[in-house]
Amino acid sequence: MGFPPRELRDLQLRVRTEQQTPEWKTRYAVRSGVEGTVNEFAHGHGMRRCRYRGQGKAHIQHILTAIAVNIERLSGLPPAEETPTPRRPTAFQNYLDEREIRRLKSWRTLGS
Repeated sequence: MGFPPRELRDLQLRVRTEQQTPEWKTRYAVRSGVEGTVNEFAHGHGMRRCRYRGQGKAHIQHILTAIAVNIERLSGLPPAEETPTPRRPTAFQNYLDEREIRRLKSWRTLGS
């Protein structure tokens, strides 16, 4: 067993002290979240190996996997508490209303 040089020991003590500050913990929380996501991709979705050859195809695989992960995460969220506000009518809808031309209900309101 040996002892590190004095400069290295002083650096370790300074860094360990800095790690106790709230600013460092805030920065590390962001990094921790990113590293968790990278780990999920590498281990959970097999992103260490590509199933296609070529940088372009590998890039497409990464993009599609990221989209799938985002959809998977969004599907696990609880439903929104409030109902979305209705959209304002478009200029064409206003035109039809001014001329009293009957318009079909929006597909968005058919389910409610």
